[in-house]
Amino acid sequence: MSALTDFLNGRGVDGAGRRLADVVGFDDRTIEDRHDFIQCLFPLTTASSAQPDAPVLTDAEVDLIRGDPAAQANLAAGTERMLGFYRRTQAWLQPFDHNHLRITRIIRSLRLLVGDQAAEGFHTQVLALAGDRPLINRRSLQFWSTA
Repeated sequence: MSALTDFLNGRGVDGAGRRLADVVGFDDRTIEDRHDFIQCLFPLTTASSAQPDAPVLTDAEVDLIRGDPAAQANLAAGTERMLGFYRRTQAWLQPFDHNHLRITRIIRSLRLLVGDQAAEGFHTQVLALAGDRPLINRRSLQFWSTA
């Protein structure tokens, strides 16, 4: 086990000492204002350019998370929390916003740790929330579609 696998299966804490339940329980203002949780909630095998000290998954950790029912349930809870945030807020519906990077990370992490169906489902729901708003820049939309 590792810090990331322990965090995702609900037995450990992130770098700030928060449990996954704490992060999923953040209110929308906290989700918007904090930038140090998304890398643990939706980890990747590549380093974060936004948070260079954030942990990075190994291939062995990916396998552990894919096979851990608690981690899978917690990834689903994190996904639903972020979708709820995007449903209730409008600030991300603009040409450039840090949430566009978060959305790309979430899609990539879900594809890696849960599977294509979960990643595509999140992507589809985000696009539906954005509706026909041409405000989101084409580059972000392209990143989402190739994540």
